[in-house]
Amino acid sequence: MSEPDLPEPHPALRTRLCRLAGVRYPVVQTGMGWVAGPRLVSATAAAGGLGILASATMTVERLAEAIAEVRSRTDRPFGVNLRTDVADVEDRVRLMIEEGVRVASFAQAPSPDLVARCREAGLVVMPTIGARRHAEKVASWGVDAVIAQGAEGGGHTGTVPTSLLLPQVVDAVGGEVVVVGAGGFFDGRGLAAALAYGADGIAMGTRFLLTRDSAVPEAVKARYLQTQVTGTVVTTRVDGAPQRVVRTELVDVLEGRSWVRRLPRALASAHAFRRETGATLASLLREGRAMRRSGELDWSQVVMAANAPMMTKAALVDGRTDVGVLPTGQVVGLIEGLPSVAELMASVVTEANRVLERLGAPGAA
Repeated sequence: MSEPDLPEPHPALRTRLCRLAGVRYPVVQTGMGWVAGPRLVSATAAAGGLGILASATMTVERLAEAIAEVRSRTDRPFGVNLRTDVADVEDRVRLMIEEGVRVASFAQAPSPDLVARCREAGLVVMPTIGARRHAEKVASWGVDAVIAQGAEGGGHTGTVPTSLLLPQVVDAVGGEVVVVGAGGFFDGRGLAAALAYGADGIAMGTRFLLTRDSAVPEAVKARYLQTQVTGTVVTTRVDGAPQRVVRTELVDVLEGRSWVRRLPRALASAHAFRRETGATLASLLREGRAMRRSGELDWSQVVMAANAPMMTKAALVDGRTDVGVLPTGQVVGLIEGLPSVAELMASVVTEANRVLERLGAPGAA
């Protein structure tokens, strides 16, 4: 099947994000763990968007291989998503600098020192935030951009809807940093709406997961496509923090089970995650202590936090939806079909072009 010709973007789509990241379209594919691998990232980059490689589930050695694989597939800019609480974050940043990666995307707020280190080396720094105050804090540290994710977003999420969070963040920091909206976006109408709020682009996770270029098993994609808008739930029973997932029988069981009964699964998951990522027991304990000191989680929740990566892998890599969880945005209920990334990008941009042209036409309401 031949890929579609990629459309020329409306002038309004040539935003600060495009100039900052060196991409053709202001569309970001988020760094989803176990999903955003070299194939998906390179397809996004080749189609004119900003692909973000997920590194939290990789060893440093595997990350180096993944970066090389993306490079072998495309010469377009891309990014890498990082966790800031891992012991080897400096090694990962050093690798990105050496390999000329364009964007450092952070799942949590990076420290001021880490922001300075990245920017001095020419990396574009773009953390994800879920509240206005978080945007103001990282902006004061000198980040280049923020992804403002509203409550509709998948995986770990906050409580403020995108329609309220995005204008808040634009008003607070839009003059200083590039603002990208996330949570609830899946088509060109959403891209045009984000621009109307004052954002510089959109980030999508679930919509990119549900493409032919995603390595998620086809049976799992089919399960996602069967999910209604009301078929997701925000639960703390996976890892202690609010996370939006598809509501399944397993999630219902976890919701009704005490943390003591969930403990054996958590310990087994922690051991498996150490094998997958090369994380040491000491680093996991340091992360747990940091969570406790910050007041984010109590000790029972710290132990349960080991669940998330391996329960997600069980579903998204191994296809075991009976024992794994399916992180998703609420937008999953509006998605139909599995286009290629190039087809998706062409559709999003073509529709955004039409909306912008209609709104800019003489006499438009």
